[in-house]
Amino acid sequence: MHAKRVIVFALVLAVALVTAADAQPAPTRVLFIGNSLTFWNDGLWTHLERMAGRATPAVAVTTGRSVFPGAFFRSLWERREPRDAIRTRRYDVVVLQEDLPETKVADFRDHARRFVADVQQSGARPVLLMAWAYPRLGWITMDQIAEAHRDAAAELKVDMAPAGLAWKRAMEQRPSLNLYGPDREHPSMAGTYLTTAVLYATVFGKDPSSSTYQPSGISAEDGAFLRRLAWEIVQANDRPNRGRP
Repeated sequence: MHAKRVIVFALVLAVALVTAADAQPAPTRVLFIGNSLTFWNDGLWTHLERMAGRATPAVAVTTGRSVFPGAFFRSLWERREPRDAIRTRRYDVVVLQEDLPETKVADFRDHARRFVADVQQSGARPVLLMAWAYPRLGWITMDQIAEAHRDAAAELKVDMAPAGLAWKRAMEQRPSLNLYGPDREHPSMAGTYLTTAVLYATVFGKDPSSSTYQPSGISAEDGAFLRRLAWEIVQANDRPNRGRP
């Protein structure tokens, strides 16, 4: 009888621990570090706040940013502002956006290590945001950008938001939906919205389809398609450490 009670108690305790882990509060403070691919169209932070605020359940997200035009990890590292922002310890998550066509893969990998170490030392969770290929700097393909980000995320054991892969899939499935802006480099509103949905799915580990947020200029049909696609891509590239601080 005593042995049975011990087993029952152990099972109850295990269930309680799993439930407590699942019930961890959602991250609410997000810092963005990157360049114009991040701050275009009023900034990814604006759209993430709105998407999270109109999701079920709603999450009140506050954001910060340290973003500079034409920047990439090496040049961002050489500035004081991004590292100072990280070291304030004000954030739960830090989104690190590289612009890989603007730099070399070796530099990306080197400075990803440096930024991730700083973020983790601050107590925040780093997320590598994979951007997309564009014609102006065509020396690297989307598949190569994806491989570089996968390798970095695997080495550093951090989460990756595979926006570039979502862009690639969206253009294959719905070529009439233009994700690029007029310069064929920066995102259209649809591109920003898809990237936001990928970030939402990565940061919160939840399907962005629960959110009713949809910016002006995107139809209900396109919005639903982009949110669904974002979730599919994030699930297909999931890592086991999602949601951990």
